[in-house]
Amino acid sequence: MEVILLERVEKLGNLGEIVTVKPGYARNYLLPSGRALRSSKANLARFEAERAGLEKLNEDKKAEAQGRADGMSGHQFIVIRQASETGNLYGSVSTRDVVDALGEEGFKVGRSQIELENPIKELGLHEIRVILHPEVSVTVTANIARSADEAELQAQGKSIAELRAEEDAAEAAEFDVRSLFDEDADIREEILKDDKPAAASDDEGDDAEDEPKRGKKDLRDTGDEEYADAD
Repeated sequence: MEVILLERVEKLGNLGEIVTVKPGYARNYLLPSGRALRSSKANLARFEAERAGLEKLNEDKKAEAQGRADGMSGHQFIVIRQASETGNLYGSVSTRDVVDALGEEGFKVGRSQIELENPIKELGLHEIRVILHPEVSVTVTANIARSADEAELQAQGKSIAELRAEEDAAEAAEFDVRSLFDEDADIREEILKDDKPAAASDDEGDDAEDEPKRGKKDLRDTGDEEYADAD
């Protein structure tokens, strides 16, 4: 099917051009959206009569889109999602999620303006093209993370692999500290054990018990001698 383009359509043509497209594409997208007219003598004459106005309208829309682009270009937004330790999302981030996230930050766009070939299924920074006008587009970045802290680290340029390595290093350091304290405790226990007086042997105990008895006997014997002298 031949159509007359009423504005520039990416990868298809510029305003005023007559191009051939698939009938379904024309009926479902170009004609309903007002981006094209069926090619005919009547429509061609109509277009030529309205060309100046269409060109002016296109320039106005382009200028408006450029103003929006200046504030959006390079913008980074955060999307929090659950994911595995290897960075694979439990689910995905779709075009609708991108539209919602940008909308929450004041950037009103439609799903058809988001160029996302496939849903995002991994953590990290993902560049997404937003088409604000047939001649104006910007690139924004989706920061997909499991938490705000992780998103901040990713924004600083750290990859999921680097974050994982840092977590492992922190866990290893914590384990080493715990091991050091456990080792110190064992050393203190050994020192206390060495300083503890040894228990008296059975023989020494017997001698200690016999000593008072011998003392009493000696006194008794001495007393007998004194009594004998007195006699």
